[in-house]
Amino acid sequence: MKAYQLTIPVENKPGVLGQITSILARKNINIRSATISSFGDSGFINLIVNDPKQGQKALSKEGIPVELKEIIAVLIEDRPGGLDKLLQTLSTENINIENGYGFVIESRKNAVFVIDVNDIERAKDLIEASGFKTLTPQQLSEIEPFHYVGY
Repeated sequence: MKAYQLTIPVENKPGVLGQITSILARKNINIRSATISSFGDSGFINLIVNDPKQGQKALSKEGIPVELKEIIAVLIEDRPGGLDKLLQTLSTENINIENGYGFVIESRKNAVFVIDVNDIERAKDLIEASGFKTLTPQQLSEIEPFHYVGY
């Protein structure tokens, strides 16, 4: 099953992120994870949302350039070396990670590392053959990191 993120190239200036979040909020699209990176006057926003295809449609309709990128969400152990095991597995097979980010879902137990790679089908096969579990789009959109922590 394929999982997706919205990748949005943006100008690095005040208000851009707010414009995007307002569009998604109006369309009742829930942002589950976000990364923002900039380099000089431009950058990228990557979003995991509950309905990626509708998110893409909503942003495109408002003139926001957006790409629906297939990603792999890998469940890894939250311990020293958990991420390294995944990365060494991919590196050994010459699979390049073009974009990646992660978050803990249960401290000292589970984390998720989201990757965009140069050869997604081969990477999926390799990841699963190496004993890692990948998350479906539904599992990814329903994750509740730290849901057990009282704030």
